[in-house]
Amino acid sequence: MFKAELIDRANAFRTPERGLRALESCPALVLNADYTPLSYYPLSLWPWQTAIKAVFLERVDIVASYDRHVHSPSLDMKIPSVIALRQFVRPSEFPAFTRFNLFLRDRFACQYCGSSRHLTFDHVVPRRLGGRTTWENISTACAPCNMKKGGRTPAQAGMALRLRPHRPTNWQLQQHGRSFPPGHLHDTWRDWLYWDVELEE
Repeated sequence: MFKAELIDRANAFRTPERGLRALESCPALVLNADYTPLSYYPLSLWPWQTAIKAVFLERVDIVASYDRHVHSPSLDMKIPSVIALRQFVRPSEFPAFTRFNLFLRDRFACQYCGSSRHLTFDHVVPRRLGGRTTWENISTACAPCNMKKGGRTPAQAGMALRLRPHRPTNWQLQQHGRSFPPGHLHDTWRDWLYWDVELEE
């Protein structure tokens, strides 16, 4: 009952209708209990409403806030811009085998020519030759290279792979994700993110 009351209280926060669209651009960066991001790519962000509910439920601590307020009948509150979980979430060792994670493993580049356009995936050992749809037999390929290779092995097609396909760990994918910072980083996030970009003087 107590949690339900807290959620109702969080839901009571209101902002003028004209400000709702602006608030959509105020997500909270979510840090684990060790103050590292839950995820670099995609960046771990929660909508402002979710962040405020988590604050009322005492699941997170506010690390930094936007210079924007929301209001309830009894409270005025700054919107959190960085929050940290109170309980540590241990990530699984291995990621799900998805198209996105495959592309991230291969740094969004064709493993035959290096192109980052028209990406798809290729069975290194073709299915007609017994090749399976696994981390160890699937590589990122651009559509032209995929068509050129066809139903052959790389050796048969005279095409060399840049990286042998392998099953990555979640840690490896997050390291790769740090090479792809998003277009917008709020100033309050920067102290908690470590991107592979040149630092400004």
